[in-house]
Amino acid sequence: MNFTKILTTTLTLAACTLLPNTTEAQNMQSASNASRMHANLLAKQQRINERIRLEEAQQYAADLYEEVEPEPDIYLEGWDSDRVNPYKNANVPATKVLDVSGFHMPIKGNYITSPYGYRPAFRRQHKGVDMRAAVGDTVYAAFSGKVRLTKFERGGYGFYVILRHDNGLETVYGHLTRFLVQPNQTVRAGQPIALSGNTGRSTGPHLHFETRFMGYAINPAAIVDFANRTTHTDTYTFNKSNYTESRSYSPSRRYSSAVGGNSKSYSARHSASAKNTSYSGNKRQRRSAERSTYKVRNGDSLSKIAARNGTTVAKLKKMNGIKGNNVQSGKVLRVR
Repeated sequence: MNFTKILTTTLTLAACTLLPNTTEAQNMQSASNASRMHANLLAKQQRINERIRLEEAQQYAADLYEEVEPEPDIYLEGWDSDRVNPYKNANVPATKVLDVSGFHMPIKGNYITSPYGYRPAFRRQHKGVDMRAAVGDTVYAAFSGKVRLTKFERGGYGFYVILRHDNGLETVYGHLTRFLVQPNQTVRAGQPIALSGNTGRSTGPHLHFETRFMGYAINPAAIVDFANRTTHTDTYTFNKSNYTESRSYSPSRRYSSAVGGNSKSYSARHSASAKNTSYSGNKRQRRSAERSTYKVRNGDSLSKIAARNGTTVAKLKKMNGIKGNNVQSGKVLRVR
């Protein structure tokens, strides 16, 4: 009898352990429902994420091509413009040949997000080019020279550096996050001078880069072939009548990959303005720019050949295996 009771009790306990009660069964059912709801939520969330990514891409594209308000000209506007621009009463020559052979790109990339030019929506001139850069990217001196100013301007350039160069140019680097040089310091072309950032009037991290001659803001694309990360020629002739115009022998080929924001309008302006420059206005020079080879004539020098064909002496030497500075008359050189 006792054995029977013990066996009955044991089986009852085992049954209670193995079979869930009503509450536990309800919990299991709830867990199953929760799993289905979670799966549905994940499915919906996946579509939400896809939509967010699409919206972000669309917004990025809109921001990229949006006409951004240019910074005030620090050489002419602002409380400290007298110090920034020491050339207000200077006698600026109508033309001046400048040696730009020692150029170094101010940032590693070559992508222009906003070109030089007039912004109708704001009735203001953008006095430089904006180049894509992340916060903390190294900014380099474009030419050898001396640091003239390192300053901060809240309403425009943010932290900026002005370098004065031996060739007569000044270059400006804006929206920086940190200085690596100080005023009166001598720098070499390619030397780190700052870290890029997003300070001042800026909608996103980038480098604002200017080239100036005695206060005149030259279009950097008149000096630099940004797509190929070099200067168009070893010299640039400053001219008061066309210093705002860019320079390129084949705008659609050279700048389509380098220019980002406002690329359509920029290409149109660029092509139109090129017709007015001395480089495209001369038919003989235009035909030379289209050729891939050039036959050396008496009196030619490498610098003359480079200028005539829209290249640099360094490129000519590299393409043709030339080691010295002389070239033989009658020799056919590659220029493209």
